[in-house]
Amino acid sequence: MILNMGPQHPSTHGVLRVILEIDGENVVRIMPDIGYLHTGIEKTCEAKFYQQVVPLTDRIDYLCPLTNNLCYVLAVEKLLGLEIPPKAQWMRVLLNELTRINSHLVWLGTHAMDIGALTVFLYCFREREDILRLFEAVSGQRMMTSYFRIGGLALEPPLDFFEQTRKFADRFPPKVDEYENLLTGNPIWMMRTKGVAKLAPEDAIALGASGPTLRGSGVDFDLRRDIPYSGYENFKFKVPVSQEGDVFARYMCRVQELHESTAIVQQALDGMPEGPIKADAPKVVLPDREKMKTQMEALIYHFKIITEGFAVPEGEVYQAVESPRGEMGYYVVSDGTAKPYRAHMRAACLANMQTLPKMCEGRLLADVIAAIGSIDIVLGEIDR
Repeated sequence: MILNMGPQHPSTHGVLRVILEIDGENVVRIMPDIGYLHTGIEKTCEAKFYQQVVPLTDRIDYLCPLTNNLCYVLAVEKLLGLEIPPKAQWMRVLLNELTRINSHLVWLGTHAMDIGALTVFLYCFREREDILRLFEAVSGQRMMTSYFRIGGLALEPPLDFFEQTRKFADRFPPKVDEYENLLTGNPIWMMRTKGVAKLAPEDAIALGASGPTLRGSGVDFDLRRDIPYSGYENFKFKVPVSQEGDVFARYMCRVQELHESTAIVQQALDGMPEGPIKADAPKVVLPDREKMKTQMEALIYHFKIITEGFAVPEGEVYQAVESPRGEMGYYVVSDGTAKPYRAHMRAACLANMQTLPKMCEGRLLADVIAAIGSIDIVLGEIDR
């Protein structure tokens, strides 16, 4: 029998259509069908000034918009040869790790609910709300923050931001223990996840998997540690790796990452440098107020940047970062004008989704739900 699962199915984590060929309850063949959320964002980038592209990046992987912001601005800054002040770099790391926690909380809550554990969803969204309040405090927006800018940050963080963030980082680890008390040793959870949807390390590498999907198969690779960016070389953290390659292994990798990301947040708070949050590049970002002679001069600068953009030297660059789902990459081509000639996003979810046939063929139909949830896909990033 040929069976359609989605694109209006709650457990496909977005508008994913999965064409299943089944023999009773056994999956003979699985074919993912994408494109239902296509936005044309990559093409739209070509019609925008470089700074105007930042809000578009929020909407690709909408569960980690700040990570998209970071990857894009790092790529353009590499083309411009900009040196970013230490405070801006540490703030980027801090917010990037809060974004990772936020994304993993959405994943854990929805993945657990797919398999039948409703309580964890309510717990995860309780803590996620605290993170969204921090994002709103620093940027004015709960989700589509657009807070990172080419050359630094949009605004100085509010006065009590670091204090509120520290309070969250102190109370969050016991909450993760609560999630584990509900799931990790639960016999039903283990029955639905252990030995299910296995992915061999050689298959994970061949299919281009990255992030927890790759590390859950025993491949120890993390861009933050192996190809550091934005000052990650100044932070100490472990990269969780599991050898089993099943749904449970991918679950454990992400749960352990919640602890590691919290540790990075605490290190960022402890060592936050003083100084400016923007590079000294008046043609790219608005200078600090004390460097402006008059208010009119500031308005003219601001007007030019907004209405005319700024030229970027000719060239091409690829920048990759470690998103909650794996390697997110931005390939940006400049023709020397104020708008990108080409912008292409390397979506971690697209490569990770290629692993579904390896995971599911020969398994039971119910295991498809567990497999899709375990790779943590976001269709906005896949279709873009």
